[in-house]
Amino acid sequence: MSNALQTNSNSQFDVCIVGSGAGAGPIAYELTKAGFSVVVLEKGNWFTEEDFVKDEQLARHRVFRSQIEDERHVLEEPTVDGKWSSDTSAQFWGGNIVGGASNFMSGYFHRLKPQDFRLVSEFGAIEGANTVDWPISYADLEPYYAKVEQIVGVSGRVVQHPHLEPRSTPDYPLPPTAEHPIAAKFDLACKSLKLHPLPMARGILSVPLNGRKSCEYSGYCGSYGCHSGAKASSRAALLNDAVATGRCKIVTQAKVYRLNTNGAGEVSSASYFDARGKSIDISARLFVVACYSIESARLLLASKGEKHPNGIGNRYDQVGKNLHCCAGGTGHGVFKLDRLAPDVASRLKIRGPFFNRALQDWYVIHDKDAFDKPVKGGTLDFVFDPPSPTAEANSLKWQRGNLLWGTPLKQRLKAHFTQSRDFKFEVFCDWLTNDECYVSLDPDEKDKWGQAVAKVRAGFHPHDLKVAQYLVDKGVEVMKAMGADEAWGNVFTSPTSNLVAGGCRFGDDPKISVLDKNCRVHDCANLYVSDGSFMPNGGSVTPTLTIYANAFRVADKMIEHLGGYRAELG
Repeated sequence: MSNALQTNSNSQFDVCIVGSGAGAGPIAYELTKAGFSVVVLEKGNWFTEEDFVKDEQLARHRVFRSQIEDERHVLEEPTVDGKWSSDTSAQFWGGNIVGGASNFMSGYFHRLKPQDFRLVSEFGAIEGANTVDWPISYADLEPYYAKVEQIVGVSGRVVQHPHLEPRSTPDYPLPPTAEHPIAAKFDLACKSLKLHPLPMARGILSVPLNGRKSCEYSGYCGSYGCHSGAKASSRAALLNDAVATGRCKIVTQAKVYRLNTNGAGEVSSASYFDARGKSIDISARLFVVACYSIESARLLLASKGEKHPNGIGNRYDQVGKNLHCCAGGTGHGVFKLDRLAPDVASRLKIRGPFFNRALQDWYVIHDKDAFDKPVKGGTLDFVFDPPSPTAEANSLKWQRGNLLWGTPLKQRLKAHFTQSRDFKFEVFCDWLTNDECYVSLDPDEKDKWGQAVAKVRAGFHPHDLKVAQYLVDKGVEVMKAMGADEAWGNVFTSPTSNLVAGGCRFGDDPKISVLDKNCRVHDCANLYVSDGSFMPNGGSVTPTLTIYANAFRVADKMIEHLGGYRAELG
């Protein structure tokens, strides 16, 4: 079949994108610069840097998120007695504003590694897991990783280590962000353990770039919108430029509820409710779904038609399947400052700069005492939580179930805020896809527009816990080697609400995938899915950089699909 699309002269736009986050921004950026008209339909509102003031409560502001009373998910999780819990939740709404959840990310921009693209070939099948190799290789995506790093602005420093992925560029385009003095203490401890500490690549500007300011080092980063524009959100880094071309229109408060298809099975229009609740149709030559894995699957399942009686792309009941989160855990190391030399204690009290260290020594685990063969491991990121003194003080009022008050509470608050410092690590490893982790439409729950909400069944594979515990134990060892007075860690089994992917994975076989290798829906010639839905597995890092890179790759395929760059651009 030819890639050239038959032009529909009645189309209002060349491309219609549903969603505006990490999977959408690169499409709008590249297609508008190639001369095509693009409309972006975003359910939320459009906020700017001026709206993201330094405010501990900012992350909790309702205006950034969908409300559970309006729109929710049904979440089913396994219980300890082998049954399933069921409850409604709004936890998966990472950010319903222009730019989506990328406004609130931490910006840990690790690349995947070659073995992430071929888990089955590298490590073999695991019983009970639906793991597959990707239809593309790391080499196919590498140029787009480099492109993202250049365009959105990634800071960092490449250092050699046993699991460094191949690169076409010698280093990141921007120098590392400012580092906290704890980083030097961390490096010494790691080298004593014969480990390889890495400066973490961040989607945060260390120097100004393209009209965006550099980081202000306020500490309010992960879970917070960026006041300076340094964070590489889809809005700040890509959509603003797309709009500036004059060829990109962003429609806010546009809740897309169905894609309508014609007699050929292609999408002819998208139907959305506007702020008044009025239903409006918008037409385009190509359509892109990029509204976060759960909602993307929901939209395809809800878009039934003559050629798609079970939803678009669902001929083999694959839409919503193979959802995955991010397995792992977290841990802490507490340093009692009165036990340290005054100059050391003084440096540890500094606020603002990032910890910015990671370990990937166990990205592949070779430990016969723990596993009978090499297994895929993961990444440990050493970070700070954003400052949240009000929330911390509120939690300190409780001790062993009793409410503290008066002098004991004052003493506890003083000790927490002035006499110790807490450093944190986060573990990321694969959440293996399995038959008990998927999205479907709930038969009973409706949103405020009368549409069926998504039901998320979030079952995990026991292998995930074994790998996560191994890595958490390593993190605790590092904290102890640094001299922490207290160190501990835990693995988690609950879904990571901000790190969900899959649900419309890509592949060569339509019977076990929804998208082809170019992320076009197998049975719908003018529909692409460009958010994290395409990923067969998430790797052992946060997925945003890979979503960005793949969306840039998909944009190239779409430009080819539309016949190449518009001639008038030269």
